[in-house]
Amino acid sequence: MQDVENQTAPEVPAFRDDGGNVSGAFAALVSQAVTTGDAASLRALVSDLHEADVGALIEALDSGERPRFIELLGEDFDFTALTEVDDAVREEILEEIPNEEIAEGVRDLEVDDAVYILEDLDEEDKAEVLDRLPALERVALQRSLEYPEDSAGRRMQTQFIAVPPFWSVGQTIDYMRETEDLPDTFYEIFVIDPGYHLIGTVPLDKLLRSKRPMKIGDIMSEDQHLIRATDDQEEAARLFQRYNLVSCAVVDVSNRLVGVMMVDDIVDVIEEEADEDLKALGGVKGDEELSDTVLYTVKSRFPWLFANLITAVLAATVIAFFEHSIERMVALAVLMPIVASMGGNAGTQTMTVTVRALATKELHRSNAWRVIRRELAVGATNGLAFALILGSVAVGWFGIRDLGIVIGMAILTVLTTAALGGILIPLLLSRFGVDPAVSSGPFVTTITDVVGFFSFLGIATLWFGLS
Repeated sequence: MQDVENQTAPEVPAFRDDGGNVSGAFAALVSQAVTTGDAASLRALVSDLHEADVGALIEALDSGERPRFIELLGEDFDFTALTEVDDAVREEILEEIPNEEIAEGVRDLEVDDAVYILEDLDEEDKAEVLDRLPALERVALQRSLEYPEDSAGRRMQTQFIAVPPFWSVGQTIDYMRETEDLPDTFYEIFVIDPGYHLIGTVPLDKLLRSKRPMKIGDIMSEDQHLIRATDDQEEAARLFQRYNLVSCAVVDVSNRLVGVMMVDDIVDVIEEEADEDLKALGGVKGDEELSDTVLYTVKSRFPWLFANLITAVLAATVIAFFEHSIERMVALAVLMPIVASMGGNAGTQTMTVTVRALATKELHRSNAWRVIRRELAVGATNGLAFALILGSVAVGWFGIRDLGIVIGMAILTVLTTAALGGILIPLLLSRFGVDPAVSSGPFVTTITDVVGFFSFLGIATLWFGLS
């Protein structure tokens, strides 16, 4: 019989594969532990993983295994991992976990992470979870949940260090050393008056370099950046980006200090907002995830496709108007898609730049006309260049010299119009309070298609007398 002591435990495969994803071998081991209910093996596999890696692992498991995975880990499961998964996956998991377990899981989380989880629950479950929390934690979470969705109040942490200006540096340092309930991470000390109004800040490096007897009020900086709790999270992200901040105080309508936003929260905000804008430009809802059901995805994409169907019908109507001209000169039918495609691409280029500039506040009323003139000049210049290129191609292809002139004039017209429409439509939509990222596409497509077909076929009809 082989000596048991000489046996070695099987080697655990690497968590990540060469592509940086959860390796199939590691996920299979975890899945096996979940299926067999082997909690000890499961804890050994995931105990050293970061919460972001645990979130990736949860997404790699089958939907039926995810609640069991959390149940087997019990108290060892860090609910912060649920902030790292897709919204659809998180909602699916929360539906399977009893409210008392959710309440126990969010008790040790920072307020912003707890809010991120609780906001996915329906009102009844949310109220039950909150009722199971200690009073202080419940009040903090309720206050954050009362702020508008996507606001700074939902993203802020309510734990921070605030001291009066008459404290000394030594007193402040001793306070931080002796107090157990401090934030896990902080970069500055906030200085407040008796009404909790923020009057200054002291970075940790400055605090540690100052002599112990010095007063906080003497070393604090009064030049501070503030975020209102009701501000949109995108506005907060721009403030961090503009001034290279790592943390920033959050105040209420009375300018009282209520929280702090950290740079790690802002990184998530920037990623979210960029993701939403990119999806919106492609006609996809900003909250669509790869884990969404087929039915939800179909409902999300159908309206955009329907809008594009209407624009296509309108463009087809223009073509039908020149049916007789197309019958008499087949070359027009061959060249039409080129004109429409060039106009659509030019319009999309301008629209994408404009929508992004509006989102980042780089484009505003004071510089709008300058940017419009620039885009118009770009469209006209590209139009002239491609008029020469396509005109030469048309002449060489069909041997009709005048056809090169016709398509050249049409390309110049459509590229200039596309540039103008690509910037004016998002500006007008933004002016009327409509999200240009979501709504610009169908309008720009309609203009470029209609103008492209109408200009090319109309000029050809007049030039060659095809009517």
